[in-house]
Amino acid sequence: MARTPRLFLFDGSALAYRSHFAFVKNPLRNAQGLNTSAAYGFTRDLLRILDEETPERVAVVFDVSKQTFRHERYPEYKATRELMPAEMEACLPRIEEIVDGLGLVRLGVEGVEADDVIGTLALQGAAAGYEVFLVTGDKDFCQLVTERIKIYNPFRRNERLEVLDPEGVERRYGVRPEHFIDYLALMGDSSDNVPGVPKVGKKRAVEVLEHFGSLDAALADPSGFPLASIRSALEEHAEQARMSRELVTISTEVPLEVSLEDLVQGQPDRAELSELFALLEFQELGRRFSADISEDPHVHHRVEPDQLAEFIARLREAGEFVFDLETSSLDPRQAEIVGMAFSYQENEAHYLAATETLGTSAFELFPVELDFKAHLEQLKPLLEDPSVKKGGQNLKYDVAVLRRYGIEVAGIGFDTLLESYVLDPSLNSHGLDALALRYLGYKKIATSEVMGKTKRNMRDTPDQEIFPYASEDADITLRLHRRFERRLSKEPALERLYREVELPLLTILLEMEQTGVKIDTAALAATQSEFKVRLRALEEEAFEIAGEPFNLNSVKQVGALLFERLALHSELGIRVKRTAGGALSTDQEVLESLAEHHPLPRKILEHRALDKLLGTYVVALPQLIDPESGRVHTSFNQAVTATGRLSSSEPNLQNIPIRSEAGRRIRAAFIAGEPGWRLLSADYSQVELRVLAHLAQDEALIAAFQAGHDIHRATAARVFDLPIEEVSSEQRGRAKAINFGIVYGMGPNRLARDTGMEKEEAVRFIASYFESYPAIKDYLDGSVAAARDKGFAETILGRRRPLGALRTARRMERANAERMALNTPIQGSAADIMKLAMLAVDRRLRREGLAARMLLQVHDELLLEAPLAELDRLEALVREEMENAFELAVPLKVDVGRGDNWLQAH
Repeated sequence: MARTPRLFLFDGSALAYRSHFAFVKNPLRNAQGLNTSAAYGFTRDLLRILDEETPERVAVVFDVSKQTFRHERYPEYKATRELMPAEMEACLPRIEEIVDGLGLVRLGVEGVEADDVIGTLALQGAAAGYEVFLVTGDKDFCQLVTERIKIYNPFRRNERLEVLDPEGVERRYGVRPEHFIDYLALMGDSSDNVPGVPKVGKKRAVEVLEHFGSLDAALADPSGFPLASIRSALEEHAEQARMSRELVTISTEVPLEVSLEDLVQGQPDRAELSELFALLEFQELGRRFSADISEDPHVHHRVEPDQLAEFIARLREAGEFVFDLETSSLDPRQAEIVGMAFSYQENEAHYLAATETLGTSAFELFPVELDFKAHLEQLKPLLEDPSVKKGGQNLKYDVAVLRRYGIEVAGIGFDTLLESYVLDPSLNSHGLDALALRYLGYKKIATSEVMGKTKRNMRDTPDQEIFPYASEDADITLRLHRRFERRLSKEPALERLYREVELPLLTILLEMEQTGVKIDTAALAATQSEFKVRLRALEEEAFEIAGEPFNLNSVKQVGALLFERLALHSELGIRVKRTAGGALSTDQEVLESLAEHHPLPRKILEHRALDKLLGTYVVALPQLIDPESGRVHTSFNQAVTATGRLSSSEPNLQNIPIRSEAGRRIRAAFIAGEPGWRLLSADYSQVELRVLAHLAQDEALIAAFQAGHDIHRATAARVFDLPIEEVSSEQRGRAKAINFGIVYGMGPNRLARDTGMEKEEAVRFIASYFESYPAIKDYLDGSVAAARDKGFAETILGRRRPLGALRTARRMERANAERMALNTPIQGSAADIMKLAMLAVDRRLRREGLAARMLLQVHDELLLEAPLAELDRLEALVREEMENAFELAVPLKVDVGRGDNWLQAH
């Protein structure tokens, strides 16, 4: 016998509330700090019920109005209810996305509560012959219960599901459903601020209804009730009781734009859900909805040499494809191609091998070279055709390798590394393995599995082991691109940032990496000797202060000396943090705090800094010179920093200090790479302060920049109320400290430490600063509030940095997120401007056919090299493009210098 069709109506708002508070002691959070408790509990219960009950009709209903017709009747309605926790409110949009992604009908009507929408649908469903279940823990719905309408309480008691029919309501509350409205009106509801009748609680409400039969009868003549206090209350508060009845009565006549026939669950959008659950870090749910990935999702094809021409035609016809190289090295300047994988439709990949493995057993396998250069010659017209879009993961590497083989890839259409970075720069990793697991719920074949425990070279790996690994990479990359592309299309600002800034910057960075920078090894050799002499002198000075020799590079010996023998922390009353192992820390922060009071930690810090520069640059740089180019080639990383700044590695050329004498000596070893050429340095002047003036729209700061004043002297003049010409060097220094520190959330303690002020003086100084620039204070406060409201900080180009921790109750995490909310729009906007400048300078260099080329980008500085004859023209060009890269409320200013080496040019 067929069952009666069933309609399940979910009280979405109540379910979300209960889910959030179920985890209140141990909240769930994702990597961005977003409290995901409500989303997880909601989804878990929703899916469990759908799986167990398989209803024919479903709707999920949410409250969408803060003001309803009940507030018009009684303005104090729900006035005592606490505001929704900010962390839960931030999660609600994700819950709505989950409902939509599951293919469920999501409802909410302005001016009424979710209860009224549910009540209306419940009666419609019962009249149409459905068995209706109201999924809620709210007792108010008991008034709707009939033989056809039941309450389905997902919050189980003693692990048993509770379904309330009319008898169940009476057992639980002592009244039948038809009397439940009167019951609620009598006892009131403190959570909704429904007043009810004073002195009439649950027990007395039941007694009143048993005695009189209805609220109207009780109010008409309460004289027969045995308790005088209740008789008086009913007489005195009759109108209040009638009003309470209006407030608790669920409306069942809400006009709706959907019918019961519309409440059919559609097919879940697996791609949307897998991405969403990846963002929320619900791994189990992510696996359940991991698009269409199964245990072996890929169709793998080998491309044989005689099939290559036909395969190239298919790639061209597709118009867009992924390619991925398998190589012998991570260094593109040394890598040799082992194979090449392609994918132009999901679930399918193709592999073209550069070697063939021969042999009859695992002990006799050996690779044989194939004529891969001939294959590349066939592929070259396609790879160099700008009309066919190519994409990949970290495409800069593959394009660099192919350049060594004489192929200039054109038509770069996408890079999943950059797509992921633009969508969420706060991820710990944008590597393919991490992205596959996060967004597809799929665990890829690890590189280590292919290379083996011996870490053999990919060139020595049997091609039958490379084949599935390589083809999987290509297929997964295409899958990720399809998902990222869809997400970017919904975010116009992010899509523009990706298309117009990050993607075209890829080729500029590739050119800079390929060019490299020339190093004067003789100058570094002389610097090395000087550094060693200075290090030895620092050791002797430290020994003299300590009264004994010790190893300045030994954490254990330094800790024993400072904290046991000298007990500096106790003597100075400084609280020192401990390492994970429990020992007192001797890190940079600790030594800096001690160095303010004692000369020994100051010497240790100086020794450490010089020793690090010696090892990292002076000794290392000559060893990193490429024998073919005679230059050092760094790698520029686009997808590392959360603010959008570029970083460099192998070697890191962005951490060479400019203010210290040691750093300047190292910079002097960077020279022009061709005879008769010179270096040119173009450095934005105070770009972050200019961005701050623009964002804050502070009239005084804008006026100072527009007048071309020394901004630190102008700030000091306002703060100290002096003519600008009377500002002392000390006053300017204090103003400079606050100007640069304010965007990092600098407080009085840090300002006092940096300037030598007393703390009380620093407090007054900061107060005077904000009095002088009131719009800056408003902007900074507004930045934190806006980021808290949106869940992210944003730059002038729309780059977003998720900051879910702004809503956390944990003070330290929240304070750190607040500093990021202050800094990110400013530092990130400065990074955006620099990237726009690099694109503009590159376009001009190409258009005007100059031989000059960009070498390095370090913070707010561009370093270029050019023939002597081009320098005047280059300086004008670079200054023009950088100063007009983005229109701010204040002029952008660039300091340009030139010289035989980097130090002279800066």
